[in-house]
Amino acid sequence: MVRFVPRARLNLKKEGKRKRIMFSIESIMSTDLITLPPAATLAEARTLMHTNRIHHLPIVEGNILVGLVTLTTVLAATDSFLRDQENRIHANEVLIKDVMVTDIATIDEHASLRQAALFIEKHQIGCLPIVTDGILRGIITDTDFVGVAINLLELTEETEPVDQEYA
Repeated sequence: MVRFVPRARLNLKKEGKRKRIMFSIESIMSTDLITLPPAATLAEARTLMHTNRIHHLPIVEGNILVGLVTLTTVLAATDSFLRDQENRIHANEVLIKDVMVTDIATIDEHASLRQAALFIEKHQIGCLPIVTDGILRGIITDTDFVGVAINLLELTEETEPVDQEYA
């Protein structure tokens, strides 16, 4: 298990008087992933997500992606505290392999960032695992795209003249 550290870098190329922004999945994907094996429990997944403030947890066997657990999955699979104690299913009794999503949309690290963003928007999903040659390389989330948008807004502000009326 490794710590999840998002990274967002924008490559700038100077072309004449203008800067051209070069985007790639590789430049914004998170590569230091926290993962779990299918035999882990729902309680372990919930604890990892809470501790590391993440919403997506790849399930792997070796480096091979076999499933995905999201915060929504964890919350849906967690039994209610309203149920009486005798009939309650405890999170440490539920295996990840029984609740994980196995039909996962993935993208290659060499695909375009625009394609990834459009796919996430169209299918209303929160993340796309990056799989190249069958091996999990990273993950890109909707939050990563918010970081890109913030960087673009900052660059736009730097290049636009300041309107004195709003200064």
